[in-house]
Amino acid sequence: MFNFLKKRKKVTLVLGGGSARGLAHIGVLKILEREKVPIDSIIGTSMGAMLGAAYSVGVPIAQMEERAYKFTTKKILDPTMPTMGLLAGEKLESTIKHLIDNKQFDDCKIPLAVVCNDIETGEEVVFQRGNLVKVVRASCSWPGIFNPVRIDGRLLSDGGIKHSVPTKIARDLGADYVIAVDVGFCVRKGKIDNIFQMIVQSFQIMGEELNRHQSRDADAIIKVFLTDVDQAAFDKSHEIIAKGVEAAEAGIGQIKRDLKI
Repeated sequence: MFNFLKKRKKVTLVLGGGSARGLAHIGVLKILEREKVPIDSIIGTSMGAMLGAAYSVGVPIAQMEERAYKFTTKKILDPTMPTMGLLAGEKLESTIKHLIDNKQFDDCKIPLAVVCNDIETGEEVVFQRGNLVKVVRASCSWPGIFNPVRIDGRLLSDGGIKHSVPTKIARDLGADYVIAVDVGFCVRKGKIDNIFQMIVQSFQIMGEELNRHQSRDADAIIKVFLTDVDQAAFDKSHEIIAKGVEAAEAGIGQIKRDLKI
């Protein structure tokens, strides 16, 4: 009788890490927007933080897609004397700033939380205010690859170390209905013969196991299947985004039934 008085579920979109594979989030966002799925908040880590921030501040999906197609790994390569990372991270920060037009948390049209990891204490750090560009850069900074970022006295790196798909954070922040996007990792079998390959392969192994456990806490999981697409395959952006569309279309029916839309 009084169903019209019931509040709809608060929907949180959780975007996991994955570097180039994370471009699949663009395809997922395209379908969620097309189907008018309400998104009350976004929680992201690593590439999920970058694209989640862009969507949250109002960057059109078409613009995100266009920039993804033009992006190359060279645009973030700035080798430095390896003290805490092989790359300085300044070019990464510049890329983030360009994508989100140097906007801040206060500019977010959809509430956003970005997950980082304190590399000195092992603690997760969740940001909902502050310098958005710096925070997203920290969340994207793979230990050993990019220099970590010092914010508020903490030395911060990739949030995916502990939360590759941060569904737990979503629950902690009060989400009623969690849609998690899992782009997976690319664990390769073969000879490892340099430090870069060793670091990347270590992340693949760790991330795949984390994703398997953390995705289970979501109400809806959009699992993107990417075969032989590694974390540096930005040249495959068309394929990656198309796979995101495919995965979202496969899961959208259940989401709409759950949310009664």
